[in-house]
Amino acid sequence: MTTTDDLPERPAEVPADTLDPQACYRVVESRDPRFDGVFWTAVRTTGIYCRPSCPARTPAPRNVTFHASAAAAQAAGYRACRRCRPDASPGSPDWDVAATTAGRAMRLIADGVVDREGVPGLAGRLGYTPRHLTRLLGDELGAGPLALARARRAQTARTLVERTDLPLTDVAHAAGFTSVRQFNQTVQDVYAATPGELRSRRGRTGPGGGRRAVQEDLDPPGALTLRLPVRTPFAGRELLAFLAYHVVPGVETAGPGWYARTLDLPHAPGTVRVLLDDPEPGTGTATVEAVFGLDDLRDLPAAVERVRRMLDADADPVVVDRHLGEDAVLAPLGAARPGLRVPGQVDGDETAVRTVVGQQVSVVGARTVTARMVQAHGRRVATGVPGLTHLFPRADVLAAVDPETLPMPRARGRALVGLCAALSDGRVRLDRSVARAETRAAMLALKGIGPWTADYVAMRALGDPDVFLPTDIGVRNALTGLGEEPATFLPQVTGDGGRWSPWRSTALMHLWATVIPALPDPRPRTDPDTTEET
Repeated sequence: MTTTDDLPERPAEVPADTLDPQACYRVVESRDPRFDGVFWTAVRTTGIYCRPSCPARTPAPRNVTFHASAAAAQAAGYRACRRCRPDASPGSPDWDVAATTAGRAMRLIADGVVDREGVPGLAGRLGYTPRHLTRLLGDELGAGPLALARARRAQTARTLVERTDLPLTDVAHAAGFTSVRQFNQTVQDVYAATPGELRSRRGRTGPGGGRRAVQEDLDPPGALTLRLPVRTPFAGRELLAFLAYHVVPGVETAGPGWYARTLDLPHAPGTVRVLLDDPEPGTGTATVEAVFGLDDLRDLPAAVERVRRMLDADADPVVVDRHLGEDAVLAPLGAARPGLRVPGQVDGDETAVRTVVGQQVSVVGARTVTARMVQAHGRRVATGVPGLTHLFPRADVLAAVDPETLPMPRARGRALVGLCAALSDGRVRLDRSVARAETRAAMLALKGIGPWTADYVAMRALGDPDVFLPTDIGVRNALTGLGEEPATFLPQVTGDGGRWSPWRSTALMHLWATVIPALPDPRPRTDPDTTEET
């Protein structure tokens, strides 16, 4: 019997034509869930494709092929397994680790960019011609942008068919299909069933199925409850503590076991409430319940993708915990918080603005100042959710504000307005379309923005797993509390390939968690960024 210990480390994302069949087959034999979302298995004799962890009987090696994306398996003529639902597996962890063009493209496709802007729009964001991008994605993922977007539309359609009572015509347009005929054909091709047949199979529990997260006093009418897959272990309570600690009134709210916020989506405003807890111990795939209130259902793919980024849902905690657990300093911290995530965001521009607002002030002070900005410059929306009254102010709105009127020191106000101007005119882009090094350089070129701010934004907004903040006073206090001398220890961590790399962002979260219970203020008490400007 093949065991997990016999398997290779989970591979980095590799071109579709270089997947090692023998290594992949060993993974399938072991049903190792760590590889769900890394590759897909197609079975010639049945015409279906599965996750590596599918519980069905393992097919003979001569009958299987391996694919780098669900879209590639679909393009080869295979339909999704009804048992393991491979099209709904977590995304590849390497989209954020390597941050290659293919990984950045997948994030944008999941956000619905191809549906809204077409392949030329996606290629333009990434700095390629459509032809070159199609060739690049075909080489790395086995499918071009149209096929990848089609696979995403099919998954969204299935979700809406099974979780709502919407007329199927409305489902087709909400999922991004240009015609009902295209919708029917795609669903038939991918799932070997008509949309009507999928709806009839959804079970006795009705739309949403199973346990419901909807509560009349917390969620808007017509809320849609989804279960978002995450790899385990998953430190949901720690993530909730972090998010709740930084709540900005009007935009966010939180309560026992849940966090909610408004969403500024491409077509219309929306809301989400996520239920965060620690799943049962073990490794595999768990789900986080999310309740979406959407004014326009075409925004469902974008809303789901942004919430998954916020949850750091595609991270591989087994690999991260194993690596950091080999370090004498971090081993006990990781054992206390298995599956700790690096909280992401639903809007990169918002994260950058909030980071600058928080320079040299406490979290409580930053929340107060940001709430005043939200009331003054954010768009008021009727959500039907208690406590959620505004969208966060957009960068172009704040770029036009007189910095003298902002409730903060003048130097920081000028830095904030300058940053928003750069965000609104495209000099700084935080949608993950640009390589991280280029984004960091563009931020550092702005007056009043220093390394701490640029790196913190890279960690939260760009999903960089290898950020460390050596000047952060919380980090220094944490190391001192652990019996280490910062002056001699920190040089071991900083620089290319430093100690804890490539998971220094998670290490940073562990250190902060030792300074303040249930996760600390992630901003330094003395931020060198503002002194750089003055």
